[in-house]
Amino acid sequence: MAQPASRILPAQIEIRAPLSADHADLLTEPALAFLADLHRRFEPRRRELLHLRRQRQAQRDAGVLPDFRADTRAIRDGDWRVAPIPAALLDRRVEITGPVDRKMIINALNSGAKVFMADFEDSTAPSLTNLLDGQRNLRDAVAGAIEYLSPEGKHYRVGADPAVLMVRPRGWHLPEAHVEIDGEPLAGALLDFGLFAFHNAAALHARDRGPYFYLPKLECHEEAMLWDAVLRHAETELGLPSGSIKVTVLIETLPAVFEMNEILHALRDRVTGLNCGRWDYIFSYIKTLRAHPDHVLPERGQVVMSVPFLKAYSELLIRTCHRRGAFAMGGMAAQIPINGDAQAHAAALDKVRADKRREAAAGHDGTWVAHPALVPVAREIFDELMPTPNQLHVSRDDVSAERDVLLAPCAGSITRAGFAANIEICLRYLAAWLDGQGCVPIHHLMEDAATAEISRAQLWQWLHVARAPCFDDGAAIHLGHFADELAASRARLSAQAIPGRARVADAAALLDRLTRAEELAQFLTLAAYDQLEAAQAVGANCAAH
Repeated sequence: MAQPASRILPAQIEIRAPLSADHADLLTEPALAFLADLHRRFEPRRRELLHLRRQRQAQRDAGVLPDFRADTRAIRDGDWRVAPIPAALLDRRVEITGPVDRKMIINALNSGAKVFMADFEDSTAPSLTNLLDGQRNLRDAVAGAIEYLSPEGKHYRVGADPAVLMVRPRGWHLPEAHVEIDGEPLAGALLDFGLFAFHNAAALHARDRGPYFYLPKLECHEEAMLWDAVLRHAETELGLPSGSIKVTVLIETLPAVFEMNEILHALRDRVTGLNCGRWDYIFSYIKTLRAHPDHVLPERGQVVMSVPFLKAYSELLIRTCHRRGAFAMGGMAAQIPINGDAQAHAAALDKVRADKRREAAAGHDGTWVAHPALVPVAREIFDELMPTPNQLHVSRDDVSAERDVLLAPCAGSITRAGFAANIEICLRYLAAWLDGQGCVPIHHLMEDAATAEISRAQLWQWLHVARAPCFDDGAAIHLGHFADELAASRARLSAQAIPGRARVADAAALLDRLTRAEELAQFLTLAAYDQLEAAQAVGANCAAH
Protein backbone atom coordinates (compact mmCIF):
# COMPACT_ATOMS: atom_id res chain seq x y z
CA MET A 1 0.00 0.00 0.00
CA ALA A 2 1.36 3.41 -0.95
CA GLN A 3 1.84 5.96 1.79
CA PRO A 4 0.64 9.56 1.44
CA ALA A 5 2.58 11.67 -1.01
CA SER A 6 4.17 13.87 1.63
CA ARG A 7 5.04 12.98 5.19
CA ILE A 8 7.23 14.55 7.87
CA LEU A 9 9.80 12.19 9.33
CA PRO A 10 12.32 12.52 12.16
CA ALA A 11 15.21 14.95 11.69
CA GLN A 12 12.99 17.29 9.63
CA ILE A 13 12.98 15.02 6.60
CA GLU A 14 10.03 15.17 4.24
CA ILE A 15 9.39 12.52 1.59
CA ARG A 16 7.45 14.12 -1.25
CA ALA A 17 6.48 11.04 -3.22
CA PRO A 18 4.48 7.88 -2.69
CA LEU A 19 6.28 5.07 -0.90
CA SER A 20 5.43 1.40 -1.03
CA ALA A 21 5.77 -1.05 1.83
CA ASP A 22 8.80 -2.49 0.00
CA HIS A 23 10.76 0.66 0.83
CA ALA A 24 10.02 0.84 4.56
CA ASP A 25 13.16 -1.03 5.59
CA LEU A 26 15.31 1.25 3.42
CA LEU A 27 14.09 4.55 4.85
CA THR A 28 14.51 3.62 8.50
CA GLU A 29 15.03 6.30 11.13
CA PRO A 30 18.79 5.54 11.45
CA ALA A 31 19.20 5.63 7.65
CA LEU A 32 17.33 8.93 7.42
CA ALA A 33 19.40 10.38 10.24
CA PHE A 34 22.55 9.37 8.32
CA LEU A 35 21.25 11.16 5.20
CA ALA A 36 20.33 14.24 7.21
CA ASP A 37 23.80 14.38 8.71
CA LEU A 38 25.42 14.16 5.26
CA HIS A 39 23.17 16.94 3.99
CA ARG A 40 23.85 19.32 6.87
CA ARG A 41 27.59 18.78 6.75
CA PHE A 42 28.21 18.89 3.02
CA GLU A 43 25.34 20.67 1.24
CA PRO A 44 26.79 24.19 1.76
CA ARG A 45 30.07 23.21 0.10
CA ARG A 46 28.25 21.46 -2.74
CA ARG A 47 26.35 24.65 -3.49
CA GLU A 48 29.54 26.70 -3.39
CA LEU A 49 31.16 24.38 -5.92
CA LEU A 50 28.16 24.51 -8.26
CA HIS A 51 28.35 28.31 -8.08
CA LEU A 52 32.03 28.09 -9.02
CA ARG A 53 31.06 25.94 -12.03
CA ARG A 54 28.74 28.69 -13.24
CA GLN A 55 31.43 31.33 -12.75
CA ARG A 56 34.00 29.33 -14.71
CA GLN A 57 31.51 28.72 -17.53
CA ALA A 58 30.83 32.45 -17.73
CA GLN A 59 34.57 33.01 -18.16
CA ARG A 60 34.69 30.46 -20.96
CA ASP A 61 31.69 32.05 -22.64
CA ALA A 62 33.66 35.31 -22.50
CA GLY A 63 36.56 33.73 -24.38
CA VAL A 64 38.79 32.09 -21.74
CA LEU A 65 39.76 28.57 -22.81
CA PRO A 66 40.30 25.72 -20.32
CA ASP A 67 43.93 25.07 -19.41
CA PHE A 68 46.16 23.37 -16.85
CA ARG A 69 46.08 25.35 -13.59
CA ALA A 70 49.11 27.31 -12.47
CA ASP A 71 48.16 27.04 -8.79
CA THR A 72 48.35 23.24 -8.82
CA ARG A 73 51.60 22.78 -10.74
CA ALA A 74 53.32 21.35 -7.65
CA ILE A 75 50.80 18.48 -7.58
CA ARG A 76 51.34 17.71 -11.28
CA ASP A 77 55.11 17.85 -10.90
CA GLY A 78 55.24 16.00 -7.57
CA ASP A 79 56.43 12.42 -7.02
CA TRP A 80 53.49 10.67 -5.36
CA ARG A 81 51.29 7.63 -5.96
CA VAL A 82 47.81 6.55 -4.95
CA ALA A 83 47.19 3.93 -2.27
CA PRO A 84 47.56 0.26 -3.25
CA ILE A 85 44.65 -1.18 -5.22
CA PRO A 86 42.70 -3.95 -3.43
CA ALA A 87 43.00 -7.49 -4.72
CA ALA A 88 39.36 -7.62 -5.86
CA LEU A 89 40.06 -4.83 -8.38
CA LEU A 90 43.46 -5.81 -9.73
CA ASP A 91 41.92 -7.29 -12.89
CA ARG A 92 39.17 -5.15 -14.45
CA ARG A 93 39.63 -6.07 -18.10
CA VAL A 94 35.89 -5.96 -18.87
CA GLU A 95 33.29 -4.02 -16.95
CA ILE A 96 29.58 -3.97 -17.71
CA THR A 97 27.28 -1.08 -16.84
CA GLY A 98 23.56 -0.65 -16.69
CA PRO A 99 20.53 0.48 -14.69
CA VAL A 100 19.57 -0.82 -11.27
CA ASP A 101 16.52 -2.88 -12.23
CA ARG A 102 16.42 -6.40 -10.86
CA LYS A 103 16.81 -8.44 -14.04
CA MET A 104 19.66 -6.24 -15.29
CA ILE A 105 21.56 -6.61 -12.03
CA ILE A 106 21.35 -10.41 -12.14
CA ASN A 107 22.33 -10.63 -15.81
CA ALA A 108 25.23 -8.22 -15.32
CA LEU A 109 26.56 -10.07 -12.28
CA ASN A 110 26.38 -13.32 -14.29
CA SER A 111 27.79 -11.83 -17.51
CA GLY A 112 31.41 -12.91 -17.07
CA ALA A 113 32.56 -9.31 -16.68
CA LYS A 114 35.03 -8.59 -13.89
CA VAL A 115 33.00 -5.62 -12.61
CA PHE A 116 29.37 -4.52 -12.79
CA MET A 117 28.75 -0.80 -12.37
CA ALA A 118 25.17 -0.33 -11.16
CA ASP A 119 24.16 3.08 -12.44
CA PHE A 120 21.87 5.46 -10.60
CA GLU A 121 22.84 8.27 -12.96
CA ASP A 122 22.77 8.23 -16.78
CA SER A 123 20.93 4.89 -17.07
CA THR A 124 18.19 5.53 -14.51
CA ALA A 125 15.26 7.95 -14.72
CA PRO A 126 15.27 9.33 -11.15
CA SER A 127 11.73 8.79 -9.96
CA LEU A 128 11.91 8.00 -6.28
CA THR A 129 10.30 4.63 -6.98
CA ASN A 130 13.04 3.74 -9.48
CA LEU A 131 15.75 4.86 -7.06
CA LEU A 132 14.41 3.01 -4.05
CA ASP A 133 13.64 -0.12 -6.06
CA GLY A 134 17.26 0.02 -7.21
CA GLN A 135 18.51 0.33 -3.64
CA ARG A 136 16.38 -2.63 -2.61
CA ASN A 137 17.64 -4.69 -5.56
CA LEU A 138 21.28 -3.93 -4.76
CA ARG A 139 20.77 -4.67 -1.07
CA ASP A 140 19.34 -8.06 -2.02
CA ALA A 141 22.27 -8.65 -4.39
CA VAL A 142 24.81 -7.86 -1.68
CA ALA A 143 22.98 -10.21 0.68
CA GLY A 144 23.00 -12.98 -1.95
CA ALA A 145 19.21 -13.01 -2.00
CA ILE A 146 18.36 -11.47 -5.35
CA GLU A 147 16.11 -13.46 -7.69
CA TYR A 148 13.70 -12.54 -10.47
CA LEU A 149 10.81 -14.36 -12.12
CA SER A 150 9.91 -12.96 -15.54
CA PRO A 151 6.29 -12.65 -16.74
CA GLU A 152 7.09 -15.57 -19.05
CA GLY A 153 8.04 -17.72 -16.07
CA LYS A 154 11.83 -17.64 -16.50
CA HIS A 155 13.74 -17.72 -13.21
CA TYR A 156 16.86 -15.59 -12.79
CA ARG A 157 19.38 -15.94 -9.96
CA VAL A 158 23.05 -15.04 -9.45
CA GLY A 159 25.48 -17.85 -10.17
CA ALA A 160 28.95 -18.64 -8.90
CA ASP A 161 31.76 -16.07 -9.19
CA PRO A 162 29.68 -12.97 -9.94
CA ALA A 163 31.19 -9.69 -11.06
CA VAL A 164 32.50 -7.29 -8.42
CA LEU A 165 29.85 -4.66 -7.67
CA MET A 166 30.49 -0.95 -8.05
CA VAL A 167 27.82 1.75 -7.74
CA ARG A 168 27.57 5.08 -9.56
CA PRO A 169 25.59 7.70 -7.64
CA ARG A 170 24.31 10.79 -9.40
CA GLY A 171 26.60 13.76 -10.00
CA TRP A 172 26.89 16.77 -7.72
CA HIS A 173 24.64 18.84 -10.01
CA LEU A 174 21.49 16.72 -9.61
CA PRO A 175 19.02 17.37 -6.77
CA GLU A 176 16.67 14.84 -5.24
CA ALA A 177 13.53 16.98 -5.09
CA HIS A 178 11.46 14.18 -3.56
CA VAL A 179 13.49 14.18 -0.32
CA GLU A 180 13.76 17.42 1.62
CA ILE A 181 15.87 18.02 4.71
CA ASP A 182 15.23 21.19 6.70
CA GLY A 183 13.19 22.44 3.75
CA GLU A 184 15.98 21.89 1.19
CA PRO A 185 16.25 19.20 -1.50
CA LEU A 186 18.79 16.51 -0.71
CA ALA A 187 21.57 16.12 -3.26
CA GLY A 188 20.93 13.13 -5.50
CA ALA A 189 24.54 12.05 -5.00
CA LEU A 190 24.10 11.91 -1.22
CA LEU A 191 20.84 9.94 -1.42
CA ASP A 192 22.30 7.34 -3.80
CA PHE A 193 25.61 7.01 -2.01
CA GLY A 194 24.20 7.37 1.49
CA LEU A 195 21.50 4.72 1.28
CA PHE A 196 23.73 2.19 -0.43
CA ALA A 197 26.61 2.72 2.00
CA PHE A 198 24.37 2.69 5.07
CA HIS A 199 22.74 -0.62 4.18
CA ASN A 200 25.63 -2.46 2.49
CA ALA A 201 29.03 -1.07 3.45
CA ALA A 202 29.62 -3.34 6.44
CA ALA A 203 28.67 -6.51 4.56
CA LEU A 204 30.83 -5.62 1.56
CA HIS A 205 33.81 -4.66 3.71
CA ALA A 206 33.58 -7.97 5.60
CA ARG A 207 34.03 -9.76 2.25
CA ASP A 208 36.85 -7.47 1.03
CA ARG A 209 34.53 -6.02 -1.59
CA GLY A 210 34.70 -2.37 -0.70
CA PRO A 211 32.25 -0.76 -0.90
CA TYR A 212 33.32 0.50 -4.32
CA PHE A 213 31.91 3.49 -6.22
CA TYR A 214 32.22 5.29 -9.55
CA LEU A 215 32.13 9.09 -9.21
CA PRO A 216 30.66 10.99 -12.21
CA LYS A 217 30.71 14.46 -13.75
CA LEU A 218 33.53 16.02 -11.69
CA GLU A 219 34.87 19.26 -13.17
CA CYS A 220 37.72 20.09 -10.78
CA HIS A 221 39.74 18.63 -7.95
CA GLU A 222 37.85 20.67 -5.36
CA GLU A 223 34.78 18.59 -6.23
CA ALA A 224 36.89 15.46 -5.70
CA MET A 225 37.96 16.83 -2.32
CA LEU A 226 34.30 17.17 -1.35
CA TRP A 227 33.72 13.52 -2.23
CA ASP A 228 36.76 12.55 -0.17
CA ALA A 229 35.36 14.43 2.82
CA VAL A 230 31.98 12.72 2.41
CA LEU A 231 33.58 9.28 2.16
CA ARG A 232 35.85 9.83 5.17
CA HIS A 233 32.92 10.95 7.28
CA ALA A 234 30.85 7.97 6.15
CA GLU A 235 33.65 5.58 7.09
CA THR A 236 33.74 7.05 10.58
CA GLU A 237 29.96 6.94 11.02
CA LEU A 238 29.66 3.38 9.66
CA GLY A 239 32.61 1.99 11.59
CA LEU A 240 34.81 1.29 8.56
CA PRO A 241 38.60 1.61 8.52
CA SER A 242 39.87 4.79 6.89
CA GLY A 243 40.34 4.37 3.15
CA SER A 244 38.20 1.23 2.89
CA ILE A 245 35.71 2.92 0.54
CA LYS A 246 37.36 2.86 -2.89
CA VAL A 247 36.41 4.88 -5.95
CA THR A 248 37.04 5.22 -9.65
CA VAL A 249 36.48 8.66 -11.17
CA LEU A 250 34.95 9.19 -14.59
CA ILE A 251 36.85 11.81 -16.58
CA GLU A 252 33.83 12.83 -18.59
CA THR A 253 34.05 16.62 -18.55
CA LEU A 254 36.43 18.77 -20.55
CA PRO A 255 37.55 20.81 -17.50
CA ALA A 256 38.48 17.61 -15.64
CA VAL A 257 40.99 16.48 -18.27
CA PHE A 258 43.18 19.41 -17.20
CA GLU A 259 43.02 18.31 -13.53
CA MET A 260 43.47 14.54 -13.68
CA ASN A 261 46.59 14.60 -11.50
CA GLU A 262 44.86 16.87 -9.03
CA ILE A 263 41.74 14.67 -8.87
CA LEU A 264 43.87 11.58 -8.23
CA HIS A 265 45.78 13.48 -5.55
CA ALA A 266 42.60 14.66 -3.81
CA LEU A 267 41.39 11.05 -3.57
CA ARG A 268 44.81 9.40 -3.31
CA ASP A 269 43.98 7.29 -0.24
CA ARG A 270 41.00 5.63 -1.97
CA VAL A 271 41.08 6.13 -5.74
CA THR A 272 41.76 3.08 -7.90
CA GLY A 273 41.60 4.65 -11.34
CA LEU A 274 40.11 7.04 -13.87
CA ASN A 275 37.73 6.14 -16.68
CA CYS A 276 37.34 7.60 -20.18
CA GLY A 277 33.66 8.54 -20.10
CA ARG A 278 33.79 9.28 -23.81
CA TRP A 279 30.14 10.13 -24.53
CA ASP A 280 29.76 12.59 -21.68
CA TYR A 281 33.19 13.97 -22.56
CA ILE A 282 32.05 14.83 -26.10
CA PHE A 283 28.93 16.45 -24.65
CA SER A 284 31.06 18.41 -22.19
CA TYR A 285 33.35 19.57 -25.00
CA ILE A 286 30.33 21.05 -26.78
CA LYS A 287 28.88 22.56 -23.61
CA THR A 288 32.14 24.00 -22.29
CA LEU A 289 33.04 25.59 -25.64
CA ARG A 290 29.45 26.45 -26.53
CA ALA A 291 30.22 30.09 -27.25
CA HIS A 292 33.24 29.39 -29.48
CA PRO A 293 32.26 29.10 -33.17
CA ASP A 294 35.74 27.79 -34.02
CA HIS A 295 35.13 24.73 -31.82
CA VAL A 296 31.94 23.40 -33.40
CA LEU A 297 31.95 19.63 -33.94
CA PRO A 298 30.56 17.68 -36.89
CA GLU A 299 27.74 15.17 -36.44
CA ARG A 300 28.13 12.62 -33.69
CA GLY A 301 28.93 9.61 -35.88
CA GLN A 302 32.11 11.33 -37.12
CA VAL A 303 33.41 12.20 -33.63
CA VAL A 304 35.20 8.92 -32.94
CA MET A 305 38.02 8.08 -30.54
CA SER A 306 40.65 8.22 -33.29
CA VAL A 307 40.16 11.96 -33.89
CA PRO A 308 43.06 13.96 -32.40
CA PHE A 309 41.38 15.62 -29.43
CA LEU A 310 39.82 12.36 -28.19
CA LYS A 311 42.95 10.31 -28.86
CA ALA A 312 44.99 12.85 -26.88
CA TYR A 313 42.46 12.75 -24.01
CA SER A 314 42.53 8.95 -23.69
CA GLU A 315 46.31 8.66 -23.99
CA LEU A 316 46.93 11.45 -21.49
CA LEU A 317 44.61 9.65 -19.08
CA ILE A 318 46.67 6.45 -19.46
CA ARG A 319 49.96 8.24 -18.88
CA THR A 320 48.61 10.17 -15.87
CA CYS A 321 47.04 7.15 -14.20
CA HIS A 322 49.98 4.79 -14.66
CA ARG A 323 52.43 7.39 -13.39
CA ARG A 324 50.40 7.49 -10.17
CA GLY A 325 49.72 3.74 -9.83
CA ALA A 326 46.06 3.98 -10.83
CA PHE A 327 44.11 2.16 -13.53
CA ALA A 328 43.17 3.81 -16.83
CA MET A 329 39.82 2.39 -17.84
CA GLY A 330 38.56 2.55 -21.41
CA GLY A 331 35.18 3.73 -22.63
CA MET A 332 31.78 2.33 -23.42
CA ALA A 333 30.88 0.16 -26.37
CA ALA A 334 27.24 1.15 -26.92
CA GLN A 335 26.47 -1.54 -29.51
CA ILE A 336 23.88 -4.22 -28.74
CA PRO A 337 23.14 -7.48 -30.61
CA ILE A 338 21.24 -7.13 -33.90
CA ASN A 339 18.86 -10.04 -34.12
CA GLY A 340 17.64 -11.15 -37.51
CA ASP A 341 20.40 -9.51 -39.54
CA ALA A 342 23.58 -11.56 -39.42
CA GLN A 343 25.54 -9.18 -41.64
CA ALA A 344 24.67 -6.09 -39.59
CA HIS A 345 25.35 -7.98 -36.37
CA ALA A 346 28.80 -9.04 -37.59
CA ALA A 347 29.60 -5.47 -38.65
CA ALA A 348 28.60 -4.18 -35.20
CA LEU A 349 30.85 -6.72 -33.46
CA ASP A 350 33.72 -5.76 -35.77
CA LYS A 351 33.34 -2.15 -34.58
CA VAL A 352 33.48 -3.31 -30.97
CA ARG A 353 36.59 -5.39 -31.62
CA ALA A 354 38.37 -2.52 -33.36
CA ASP A 355 37.53 -0.14 -30.52
CA LYS A 356 38.70 -2.55 -27.82
CA ARG A 357 41.84 -3.38 -29.76
CA ARG A 358 42.66 0.32 -29.88
CA GLU A 359 42.14 0.64 -26.13
CA ALA A 360 44.17 -2.43 -25.16
CA ALA A 361 47.02 -1.52 -27.52
CA ALA A 362 47.12 2.03 -26.14
CA GLY A 363 47.60 0.77 -22.58
CA HIS A 364 44.15 0.82 -20.99
CA ASP A 365 43.64 -1.58 -18.10
CA GLY A 366 40.11 -2.53 -19.04
CA THR A 367 37.00 -1.40 -20.86
CA TRP A 368 33.23 -1.00 -20.67
CA VAL A 369 30.35 -2.70 -22.46
CA ALA A 370 26.60 -2.09 -22.21
CA HIS A 371 25.29 -5.57 -23.06
CA PRO A 372 26.21 -9.04 -21.70
CA ALA A 373 26.67 -10.37 -25.24
CA LEU A 374 29.63 -8.00 -25.71
CA VAL A 375 31.52 -9.23 -22.65
CA PRO A 376 33.21 -12.20 -24.41
CA VAL A 377 33.96 -10.01 -27.45
CA ALA A 378 35.79 -7.41 -25.38
CA ARG A 379 37.41 -10.03 -23.12
CA GLU A 380 38.87 -11.87 -26.12
CA ILE A 381 40.69 -8.73 -27.25
CA PHE A 382 42.01 -7.85 -23.81
CA ASP A 383 43.04 -11.44 -23.11
CA GLU A 384 45.04 -11.38 -26.34
CA LEU A 385 46.72 -8.00 -25.87
CA MET A 386 46.80 -7.86 -22.06
CA PRO A 387 47.96 -11.25 -20.69
CA THR A 388 48.74 -9.59 -17.34
CA PRO A 389 45.95 -8.55 -14.93
CA ASN A 390 46.47 -4.90 -15.89
CA GLN A 391 48.89 -2.63 -17.75
CA LEU A 392 50.23 -0.42 -14.98
CA HIS A 393 53.68 -1.16 -16.39
CA VAL A 394 52.81 0.69 -19.63
CA SER A 395 54.03 4.19 -18.82
CA ARG A 396 53.17 5.97 -22.09
CA ASP A 397 56.02 8.43 -21.57
CA ASP A 398 55.73 9.15 -25.29
CA VAL A 399 52.47 11.04 -24.70
CA SER A 400 52.64 14.81 -24.40
CA ALA A 401 49.12 16.21 -24.83
CA GLU A 402 49.21 19.98 -24.98
CA ARG A 403 46.21 22.20 -24.31
CA ASP A 404 45.68 23.11 -27.95
CA VAL A 405 45.57 19.44 -28.98
CA LEU A 406 43.04 18.65 -26.26
CA LEU A 407 40.84 21.53 -27.44
CA ALA A 408 41.22 21.22 -31.22
CA PRO A 409 37.91 20.33 -32.94
CA CYS A 410 37.84 17.56 -35.51
CA ALA A 411 37.00 17.98 -39.15
CA GLY A 412 33.80 16.61 -40.60
CA SER A 413 30.37 17.48 -41.92
CA ILE A 414 26.70 17.64 -41.00
CA THR A 415 24.41 15.52 -43.13
CA ARG A 416 20.64 15.78 -43.30
CA ALA A 417 20.46 12.23 -42.00
CA GLY A 418 22.72 13.09 -39.07
CA PHE A 419 20.63 16.13 -38.19
CA ALA A 420 17.42 14.09 -38.32
CA ALA A 421 19.02 11.30 -36.27
CA ASN A 422 19.90 13.76 -33.48
CA ILE A 423 16.28 14.85 -33.28
CA GLU A 424 14.96 11.29 -33.28
CA ILE A 425 17.42 10.14 -30.60
CA CYS A 426 16.50 13.09 -28.38
CA LEU A 427 12.77 12.50 -28.78
CA ARG A 428 12.93 8.76 -28.23
CA TYR A 429 15.24 9.01 -25.24
CA LEU A 430 13.38 11.91 -23.62
CA ALA A 431 10.00 10.23 -24.09
CA ALA A 432 11.27 7.03 -22.47
CA TRP A 433 13.00 8.98 -19.67
CA LEU A 434 9.85 10.95 -18.86
CA ASP A 435 8.04 7.61 -18.75
CA GLY A 436 10.54 6.29 -16.20
CA GLN A 437 13.08 4.45 -18.37
CA GLY A 438 16.66 5.76 -18.38
CA CYS A 439 18.35 3.38 -20.82
CA VAL A 440 16.84 2.84 -24.28
CA PRO A 441 17.91 0.74 -27.31
CA ILE A 442 17.72 2.91 -30.44
CA HIS A 443 18.99 1.71 -33.83
CA HIS A 444 21.04 -1.08 -32.24
CA LEU A 445 22.82 1.25 -29.81
CA MET A 446 22.12 1.51 -26.09
CA GLU A 447 21.35 5.19 -25.60
CA ASP A 448 21.52 6.79 -22.18
CA ALA A 449 21.52 10.37 -20.95
CA ALA A 450 25.08 10.98 -22.16
CA THR A 451 24.44 10.08 -25.79
CA ALA A 452 21.14 11.98 -25.81
CA GLU A 453 22.99 15.01 -24.42
CA ILE A 454 25.39 14.98 -27.38
CA SER A 455 22.49 15.01 -29.83
CA ARG A 456 20.67 17.78 -27.98
CA ALA A 457 23.75 19.97 -27.53
CA GLN A 458 24.80 19.56 -31.16
CA LEU A 459 21.41 20.74 -32.41
CA TRP A 460 21.69 23.87 -30.27
CA GLN A 461 25.29 24.55 -31.26
CA TRP A 462 24.68 24.16 -34.99
CA LEU A 463 21.70 26.52 -34.85
CA HIS A 464 23.11 29.18 -32.52
CA VAL A 465 26.91 29.22 -32.66
CA ALA A 466 28.24 27.76 -35.90
CA ARG A 467 29.28 30.29 -38.51
CA ALA A 468 26.96 29.91 -41.52
CA PRO A 469 26.12 26.27 -40.72
CA CYS A 470 25.39 24.17 -43.76
CA PHE A 471 24.59 20.61 -44.61
CA ASP A 472 27.11 18.74 -46.67
CA ASP A 473 24.96 19.46 -49.74
CA GLY A 474 25.39 23.21 -49.22
CA ALA A 475 21.92 24.00 -47.85
CA ALA A 476 21.78 26.28 -44.81
CA ILE A 477 20.83 24.87 -41.42
CA HIS A 478 18.21 27.02 -39.70
CA LEU A 479 15.43 26.83 -37.11
CA GLY A 480 12.81 26.37 -39.82
CA HIS A 481 14.48 23.16 -40.89
CA PHE A 482 14.63 22.06 -37.25
CA ALA A 483 10.91 22.76 -36.80
CA ASP A 484 9.98 20.76 -39.89
CA GLU A 485 12.12 17.79 -38.92
CA LEU A 486 10.89 17.88 -35.31
CA ALA A 487 7.27 17.81 -36.43
CA ALA A 488 7.92 14.95 -38.84
CA SER A 489 9.80 12.94 -36.24
CA ARG A 490 7.14 13.55 -33.60
CA ALA A 491 4.38 12.34 -35.93
CA ARG A 492 6.37 9.29 -36.99
CA LEU A 493 7.30 8.25 -33.46
CA SER A 494 3.82 8.83 -32.07
CA ALA A 495 2.59 6.10 -34.40
CA GLN A 496 5.25 3.57 -33.38
CA ALA A 497 5.30 1.12 -30.49
CA ILE A 498 8.32 2.58 -28.71
CA PRO A 499 9.11 3.03 -25.01
CA GLY A 500 7.39 6.18 -23.75
CA ARG A 501 5.22 6.70 -26.82
CA ALA A 502 2.63 8.51 -24.69
CA ARG A 503 5.26 11.10 -23.76
CA VAL A 504 6.51 11.88 -27.29
CA ALA A 505 4.54 15.14 -27.43
CA ASP A 506 6.00 16.24 -24.07
CA ALA A 507 9.48 15.31 -25.27
CA ALA A 508 9.02 17.29 -28.50
CA ALA A 509 7.84 20.38 -26.62
CA LEU A 510 10.84 20.20 -24.28
CA LEU A 511 13.33 19.64 -27.10
CA ASP A 512 11.82 22.56 -29.04
CA ARG A 513 12.15 24.86 -26.04
CA LEU A 514 15.72 23.81 -25.28
CA THR A 515 16.85 24.10 -28.90
CA ARG A 516 15.33 27.56 -29.42
CA ALA A 517 16.67 28.95 -26.13
CA GLU A 518 19.38 31.60 -26.41
CA GLU A 519 21.55 29.75 -23.86
CA LEU A 520 22.42 26.07 -23.90
CA ALA A 521 20.85 24.35 -20.90
CA GLN A 522 23.45 22.76 -18.66
CA PHE A 523 21.82 19.32 -18.51
CA LEU A 524 18.92 17.72 -20.30
CA THR A 525 18.03 15.69 -17.22
CA LEU A 526 17.79 18.86 -15.09
CA ALA A 527 15.49 20.49 -17.62
CA ALA A 528 13.30 17.37 -17.79
CA TYR A 529 13.35 16.67 -14.05
CA ASP A 530 10.45 18.98 -13.23
CA GLN A 531 8.23 17.05 -15.65
CA LEU A 532 9.29 13.73 -14.12
CA GLU A 533 8.58 15.13 -10.65
CA ALA A 534 5.18 16.45 -11.78
CA ALA A 535 4.24 13.04 -13.16
CA GLN A 536 5.25 11.45 -9.88
CA ALA A 537 3.18 14.01 -7.96
CA VAL A 538 0.12 13.05 -10.02
CA GLY A 539 0.75 9.42 -9.12
CA ALA A 540 1.15 10.41 -5.49
CA ASN A 541 -2.20 12.19 -5.44
CA CYS A 542 -3.88 9.17 -7.01
CA ALA A 543 -2.31 6.90 -4.40
CA ALA A 544 -3.34 9.20 -1.55
CA HIS A 545 -6.98 9.01 -2.65
